[in-house]
Amino acid sequence: MRLLFATSEIFPIIKTGGLADVSGALPTALFATGLDIQIVLPAYRGILATCESPHLLGSLQVFHDIRCDIYQTTLPGTQIPLLLIDYPELYDREGGPYHHPQYGEWQDNALRFGVLSKVAALLAMPNDLQVWQPDVIHCNDWQTGLTPYYLRQMGSKTRSVFSIHNLAFQGNFHADWRHRLTLDEQDFKSEGYEFFGHVSFMKAGLYYADALSTVSPTYAKEIQTEQFGFGFQGLLRYRSADLTGILNGIDTHVWDPATDAYLPVHYSVKKMRCKKEVKHALQTELGLALNADAPLLGVVSRLTHQKGLDMLATIAHQLLDNGCQLAVLGSGEPALEQQYQTLMQLYPGQVSVTIGYNEPLSHRIMAGTDIFVMPSRFEPCGLNQMYGLRYGTIPVVANTGGLADSVHGGVLNAEGKVPAKMTGFVMPYHNPWTLLVTLRQAIAIFANSGQWLQLQKQAMRQDVSWETRAKHYQKLYETLFPGG
Repeated sequence: MRLLFATSEIFPIIKTGGLADVSGALPTALFATGLDIQIVLPAYRGILATCESPHLLGSLQVFHDIRCDIYQTTLPGTQIPLLLIDYPELYDREGGPYHHPQYGEWQDNALRFGVLSKVAALLAMPNDLQVWQPDVIHCNDWQTGLTPYYLRQMGSKTRSVFSIHNLAFQGNFHADWRHRLTLDEQDFKSEGYEFFGHVSFMKAGLYYADALSTVSPTYAKEIQTEQFGFGFQGLLRYRSADLTGILNGIDTHVWDPATDAYLPVHYSVKKMRCKKEVKHALQTELGLALNADAPLLGVVSRLTHQKGLDMLATIAHQLLDNGCQLAVLGSGEPALEQQYQTLMQLYPGQVSVTIGYNEPLSHRIMAGTDIFVMPSRFEPCGLNQMYGLRYGTIPVVANTGGLADSVHGGVLNAEGKVPAKMTGFVMPYHNPWTLLVTLRQAIAIFANSGQWLQLQKQAMRQDVSWETRAKHYQKLYETLFPGG
């Protein structure tokens, strides 16, 4: 089977969030099973210069006034062909893939990702670039949502899978964009790509793809409800037979405390004492008091309402007044950033806040903290809680989406022992006081080194790899063909 994986970001080349991690790890796991895979990605600023030996395959006429060069290289660290869409006017810019440096969205994002969607579809048609054509195109989030539509428009026999990584980000644009994107007028309706008078990339993917997937079984159920459906719950219920929830995995080669190049000391489930040395080094790096017995809480996240970190800010004083420490890495809503920076000023030596994105520090926080806090109000899958499991940094999470699917809560049994399947702590309700109670439960077990070590080992033994998940995707692709 030949698979084209279409994405707007991919680790280690360009990353803003979990989509990049999935886009780097899932194709790698699928390639290892023998699938014939190529990946297509926009050539954002600097990518062609940093990739290994990119060579020009040729060009594609995408729209009447846009012809893009297509370069081929390989995904770093793999042999997977990576196709880069070179059109400097759209992609060679300062800032991120979606936002200009002042954080506002690029005003022509409809065209930028319309080109990505159309190029992916054109690669499924006979072209002068290569003989290779995909049997399946795996589209990811709204940025590739028009690809299934273009496949139908052009009469391609290639099948499509559309993966929802976060339904809250939809790619809705002014109706006039339908002309620039060469979308057929008769399809601008509720049984098409129209969504409340807008051109919707997400709606196109949900409506026209042959199969739908999302990143956890619980989230697949949640998005069919009014609370989590963001207006698409009716369509998703209509297509429920085509919707599959497959829990994400993580790249266990990149995220491995026994080999992680970003850590000062390595450790494993059989060598846990060295984790304390990593904590000591992190405390030193962040200017925290060198106290091995202080519960060190970690946060690596977008600082937003969705992530529930306003709840943590609300109760932080009660935790800090009782001797906890807190290490925060992330950026987001200015008011929330300011709340955490104020905490750092009020609790010197107890709170460290780093605003921005720092991949090496994210690894050290994941390894050097004791408890990872992730109280998201909704979370399609989440990867950080799995990094926490992998590193023996016990996650405290909300009971939603992939958090509920990947972290198994529990309480000590009558003999004071940790239940065999327990790997973390799950909040039953979304409010600050439930978070406080749940964190206190975790801190109480942390105080008992024997119980805590048992919990850490159980967490680290969980299978969070992509190998198992990749097999589920293989089966999904196979269902798209007769006899599959």
